[in-house]
Amino acid sequence: MAFIENQKMDKTINNLLSRQNYLVTQANDLAKSFGNLTTFEHKVLDYCFSFVKAEDTQDHKYVVQMLDIIRHLGLNKSGKNYQRVGEAFLALNTKTAIYMRTYKNGKNGIIMTSLFDYIEIVEDGKIEFQFSQKVAPYVFELKQNFYSFKLSELANVRSKYALTLLKLWNANSFGKLNQATIKGSLMDWEMWFLGTDEDGKPKKWSAGRFKQRVLTVSINELAKLYPKTSFVITTQKEGRKVTGYQLDITPINIMLDF
Repeated sequence: MAFIENQKMDKTINNLLSRQNYLVTQANDLAKSFGNLTTFEHKVLDYCFSFVKAEDTQDHKYVVQMLDIIRHLGLNKSGKNYQRVGEAFLALNTKTAIYMRTYKNGKNGIIMTSLFDYIEIVEDGKIEFQFSQKVAPYVFELKQNFYSFKLSELANVRSKYALTLLKLWNANSFGKLNQATIKGSLMDWEMWFLGTDEDGKPKKWSAGRFKQRVLTVSINELAKLYPKTSFVITTQKEGRKVTGYQLDITPINIMLDF
């Protein structure tokens, strides 16, 4: 009976771990975990990450002003935009679930947490937040080693897909926007850019639609922002079926060195 119960528990844990959009095992994974966010929500999250300092501890509390976020995003001071920022924080609270694998006493397990421990919004426009203590080390590592953007640079990106691709590029070139190769299955790419449904499964588009509306759009936008860079996408297939993509990003000055 105990054996059957253990099998059921193992199956439950494996099903939870299959929600790869949430599974974080290293800081780089955190950069791929927010496919469900809109462009606006991404930029509000970027603003939150910008407050992280190397010396911060896991229990550090951050305080920002809603008006500063509104100004940073180039919006006018209006009740509508205050509401928009508030709703973005609501989304960050609900859309940033994180699953982390554990191993205790010879047993596999899973921690279900979220990016934020809490977010407090006060009527004077002050916002206080704290990252989850379980996730905070990954946030600090991501900011220090991978997340090297200036806020102004991120603010120039218009589409969610280009913003996601920029972060993937940065994470895969260790924070230098240098030469990088991003490779994954079609499901991986859909997960990174489209996020998941209510059951935690990656949203699915046809390969043609995904390439045209996501990859082509994001590559074209980044190519305009970084004109001295080559973006080459290779479609991987099994027969006629598209199984994934490989994106090779190469600064032109590196290409000239060969």
